[in-house]
Amino acid sequence: MSKKPLILDIEQCVDHIVHEFGNDIRIGMPLGLGKPVPLINALYKRAKRNSTIQLTIFTALSLEKPQWSNELERRFLQPFVERVWGGVPDLDILKDLRLGEVPPNVHLHELFFKAGGYKGIDAMQQNHLCTNYTMVVRDCEINGISVFAHMIAKSDSNGERCYSASCNADTVVLTLKQYAEAQARGEKKLRIGMVNPRLPFMYGDAELRPEDYDVIVECPEANYELFSTPRLAVSDGDYLIGLHVSTLIKDGGTLQIGIGALGDAIAYGLTMRHTNGPVYNELLQASGITARHGRLIDAVGGTTPFVQGVYGSTEMLVDAFVQLDKIGVVKRAVYHHEGLQTLVNRGELGGADTTIPADLLDRLVEGELIAPYLTRAEFARLQHHGVFKPEVVYEDGQLVCGDQKFSALLTDKAHRQQLAAACLGSELTRGVVLTGGFFVGPRDFYDTLRGMSDADRHRFEMTGVEVANQLYGDEKLRSLQRRDGRFCNTGMKATLLGHIVSDGLEDGSIVSGVGGQYNFVAMAHALPDARLVMMIKATRQEGGKTLSNIVYNYGHVTIPRHLRDIIVTEYGIADIRGKTDAEIIKAMLNVADSRFQDELLAEAKRHHKLPADYEVPPEYRNNTPQAVTGMLQGFKAQGMFAPYPFGTEFTREEMVLAYAMKVLKSKSTKGHEQEVGAAMTSLPDAPPANALPLLQRMGLGDPHGREEIQLQKTVMLALRLAGVM
Repeated sequence: MSKKPLILDIEQCVDHIVHEFGNDIRIGMPLGLGKPVPLINALYKRAKRNSTIQLTIFTALSLEKPQWSNELERRFLQPFVERVWGGVPDLDILKDLRLGEVPPNVHLHELFFKAGGYKGIDAMQQNHLCTNYTMVVRDCEINGISVFAHMIAKSDSNGERCYSASCNADTVVLTLKQYAEAQARGEKKLRIGMVNPRLPFMYGDAELRPEDYDVIVECPEANYELFSTPRLAVSDGDYLIGLHVSTLIKDGGTLQIGIGALGDAIAYGLTMRHTNGPVYNELLQASGITARHGRLIDAVGGTTPFVQGVYGSTEMLVDAFVQLDKIGVVKRAVYHHEGLQTLVNRGELGGADTTIPADLLDRLVEGELIAPYLTRAEFARLQHHGVFKPEVVYEDGQLVCGDQKFSALLTDKAHRQQLAAACLGSELTRGVVLTGGFFVGPRDFYDTLRGMSDADRHRFEMTGVEVANQLYGDEKLRSLQRRDGRFCNTGMKATLLGHIVSDGLEDGSIVSGVGGQYNFVAMAHALPDARLVMMIKATRQEGGKTLSNIVYNYGHVTIPRHLRDIIVTEYGIADIRGKTDAEIIKAMLNVADSRFQDELLAEAKRHHKLPADYEVPPEYRNNTPQAVTGMLQGFKAQGMFAPYPFGTEFTREEMVLAYAMKVLKSKSTKGHEQEVGAAMTSLPDAPPANALPLLQRMGLGDPHGREEIQLQKTVMLALRLAGVM
């Protein structure tokens, strides 16, 4: 008989943890959204009060509300933060960490950072644990983690209590399984689920039973708003990267994309391809994408609307997938049965028509896609997908349907036909259009998931990264499902020889962490028809200077060049799989910003990697931001390529102010003194009418005192430099 979990409130749960583990508490919790924040805060508070408790926390991607560093930032951010994150609790340990006030008896280890979030913070840099996503559970076990806690959803449908890992099946599924096995061996482990009614109930391996937990925390303090990540603005360069990538996605294939502006840019490109083909192809012609990359596009991608659609096989279920589901791009259903999926891939089953053919059992048996003797487990898998009617039961080697009984031995064709006539279902069920490990996103993304019917939510299955991120364990089925995979990832830098830098700097500083990137790179090379698409912005701004992200060499590598494949910048596609060093360098130079091509070319020649007389072809010599913006200008005039294509939490005034403050920051560096000075001297004494709503949003419409008058002038300067005023 399964043991029922204890139902406790937060303080009772902390008491239970301390009682079970004494003064050495090692607790793990998921990355991102699924952290049981009130419980961790209460445990941390207990350790702060009692210095004899050694508290070690392992997690990743801790979410923090934006912070301001001056009065102008406060006036902009505070109303936004209160509107978007009101009711979302903070992780107290992170606030103390930034103040340098975490006591010595508490240690926080992050396996993955919010990009750039902890540069220069010694404790986080020193306590970072570098590991692949699929190795997280193993490495936490190595470090003696004995308590695991996470946020869960609850359902009492059909009178049966069940739970869901919801936003974080990623490491939860495997952790709970291994903890149960350890407990059976007599080891002390503690599995804690904290119910938050606001979490959408997700299916797949995320579905859990009460007996999967030792403690369920259920109390009013656990019912809080979910942390959201508002959409980022999509720049012109982002859009061009997304447009290039959209041509590499094959109809009937598989798609992985990540969070952020580049993910939205890919979704926008695919949306345009699917819903507005004439303009999409006009854009490909105008941008030169068709002329430069037509042969590659024909070989690995396409430019026509999606008939079969794509299957999302992704580490992270991002909002972009929901957008693509709405318009019918994400619609290729896969089935967790090798034989059925084989027939689906052949076009003999599934697709738009999910009707089960009368001779399906013949096809499965004669094609050796199932064994001629139907076991109970095989019957259950087939019935799960609708092959057998729900009322059919398996008893003692027979299939029973009403008063009819049929042998499970299917060697005789006439017998199969009789069985099919009585027991076969009408259509395939439980097809999955997306498999993901975790999610976090904007507020309307959560609303969409919560608002879906159960049937629709079943189409978006959540599972562990040991399934989502790799082929191991069920290679044949996953290979069938993930056909024509296009695994799109983001890097910070790329070298001319094809190395990718994604997670850290050459001085050892961790910017983010490797996460699951290597897993998808490896999968792209393991699958015969898959491609890795690595997205790199050609340049970045640093200290008021423009620097190239395409470099000759770099002292840190995340993905080594022997795993190179396709690299995309806003200027084009470098297909470098199977190419020689000279061919790779030439392709990379073609997608580099033209302001840096000569320097990179000279470096390659200096190291004898290119012939001394080689020159970058003239058609690649206009790789500039101005060319990108100019090419998009006419399309923008038609209402396309808006900064937030799928909506935003920002008001119109906030979008203008954010842009203006960004311009002011970029102009407040060496070399812009004359422009800033001229703008300052030309400011009017009184704000013009178009500036008043913006100033009022900042609380500066009617300034009082010298400080507010100066702040108003600063905002007006930003608006002038941005061309708004």
